[in-house]
Amino acid sequence: MSGLATLASAAGLQVQAAARWPGPEDTDPPRLAGFIHSGFNPIIAAVAGRCLADLPESAPTAETALVLVSDLGDVESAAHVAAAVDAGARVGPLFFFQSVPNAVLGHIAAKHGLTGPVSCVCDAGSGVDTARGLLADGDAHRVLIIEIDPDDTAAAVLVGHEPRHGGAA
Repeated sequence: MSGLATLASAAGLQVQAAARWPGPEDTDPPRLAGFIHSGFNPIIAAVAGRCLADLPESAPTAETALVLVSDLGDVESAAHVAAAVDAGARVGPLFFFQSVPNAVLGHIAAKHGLTGPVSCVCDAGSGVDTARGLLADGDAHRVLIIEIDPDDTAAAVLVGHEPRHGGAA
C-alpha cells in the first residue's frame, strides 16, 4: 500500500482503487495534448487514468471530486518561463494555461466524466483532509487524490466512506 493509501485508510476512508507512476513498463511520461515541456501534467493524467481504470465498468464516476497534492507544482515549466522572461524571449501561450495546477484536473474530469469539485493542496495530509471534508459535506461520493513529487513519481487513490458495521454505507 502506498503512503497516500495508508494515510487515507488511517483517516477512515475506504481505498477503492490505487495506482503509481512510474510502473515497471514506464520510461518517459506520455504525451498529453495542450501540455508541453515537462512531465508534470502528463504524469498526473496517466496515474489518474490508471487508478480509474482499476474500477469495474459498472462503477459510476460522476460526483467524483479531484484533489491534487503537490508541494511545488510544475517546477520545470516555471523555470523555463523564468529563464525565457530573463532572456527577453517570447513565452509560448500554452505556458499560461499549464501554469494553473488544476488545469490538468479539468482535463481528467472531462475525459473520465467526473463532476465533483476540484482542489489543489500542498501536502498529502491536507489532501486526505480535503477528501474527508468533501465526502462528509456530501459534495462528492468519491474523491480521486493524486500526489506528485518533484522527482516525477506519483500516486493516486480513489477513496470513499469506510462502510459502517452492519452493511450501511
